[in-house]
Amino acid sequence: MTVMDETKRVSIVNARGLHARASAKFATEAGRYEALVEVSKDGVTVVGTSIMGLMMLGAAKGDDIEIGAKGDDAFAAVEALTAIVSNRFGEAE
Repeated sequence: MTVMDETKRVSIVNARGLHARASAKFATEAGRYEALVEVSKDGVTVVGTSIMGLMMLGAAKGDDIEIGAKGDDAFAAVEALTAIVSNRFGEAE
């Protein structure tokens, strides 16, 4: 992982984990910020705007991921993305 201006660890709480729709929602939100966003799990790091990369992390319910960002909007990006994950990507479960 690149040295980030802001990082936060968050647990996946939705039942289906970081699946296609959840990854798309995350990647879309990550792209709204003037920041390089990276997501890490178990030593593997991917760019936060890559739906395929996010899905390849294989993050399931109960897994921890680290969200990091570098750039002008780093703090705002990490806060928003952490909220999306904590709110189950808007899913009921």
